[in-house]
Amino acid sequence: MHKIYALLLFFLFFYSCKHDKASLSGTEKVSAGDFLHAFADIKLPAYIGDTALKNFGDTTVISTTVFTQFIADTALKRFTGNAGKAIIHPAGIIRKKERDFLLATFTAGRQTSLGVFVLDDKHRFLSSFPLLTPGEKDDYKYSVSITEEPTFILKKEKRINNISLYTRNGYAYSPSAKTFSNVLNDSNEDTARNSEIINPIDTFPAVNKYSGDYIKDKKNFISVRDGKNANAYFFFVHFEKSTGNCVGELKGVLNLTGEKNGIFTESGDPCVIRFRFAGSTVTLKEEDNCGNHRGITCPFDFTFKKKKTEKAKHG
Repeated sequence: MHKIYALLLFFLFFYSCKHDKASLSGTEKVSAGDFLHAFADIKLPAYIGDTALKNFGDTTVISTTVFTQFIADTALKRFTGNAGKAIIHPAGIIRKKERDFLLATFTAGRQTSLGVFVLDDKHRFLSSFPLLTPGEKDDYKYSVSITEEPTFILKKEKRINNISLYTRNGYAYSPSAKTFSNVLNDSNEDTARNSEIINPIDTFPAVNKYSGDYIKDKKNFISVRDGKNANAYFFFVHFEKSTGNCVGELKGVLNLTGEKNGIFTESGDPCVIRFRFAGSTVTLKEEDNCGNHRGITCPFDFTFKKKKTEKAKHG
């Protein structure tokens, strides 16, 4: 009986040793099977957001020595830089008949990026592509969606005044080119950002004392035009603050309440704005709620300088 127990223990020990996970964090050569075993299957379609990237994938650490046994060193440097100090974690695998798509994360300090690497059916490296990379603090939310094919759709999005601005670019691996090709381009940003700001009172007369254009730049200005009498002025103001994240626009009539002061108020609108003309400037100050005409965090509160008008040349 003791011999039977001893034999069973020997087989259990032998089996467990044989099936222990190979260490991928060292410098020893590992098999392709052990390397790929670290990457869990990804269920498609999949979505990965930049805010959840650090928690995406496995906690297993893959050394650069092991990683470059299967991935070209030049491809790795796209994610780790020449110093190669990033911590590599397996994030998942997409298995297709003729090739595998390996996703891995690279963490250096507080920055984490995500890349995809393609191996053929004999585990030879074919290509790589960055999916999510640390960027500037530009108020965008970045994500990647992966379809069944797979196509990797990179998206950036932000909201301005309850309007969603987005850009989507899709990439798929091309076997003939042995690289990733752009297969999708979709954006509403160029239209939203580059559309001309129409000044509805631009052609109105501008003869009276305070009439003219007061500007900071082409997206931050107020036009003042002659009204029904010398104490009333039409105005149109447009501004964009916080790199375009907060936009305001208002057309109305300001009435002078003194030599240099004016006010905008309109029946049925809670918005009240005070105007102060001084020299070649006009200052706007929001006195009551103008939230219907601007973003939440950017009240009408600024000063613009009057644009000089060109004098007609006489021959």
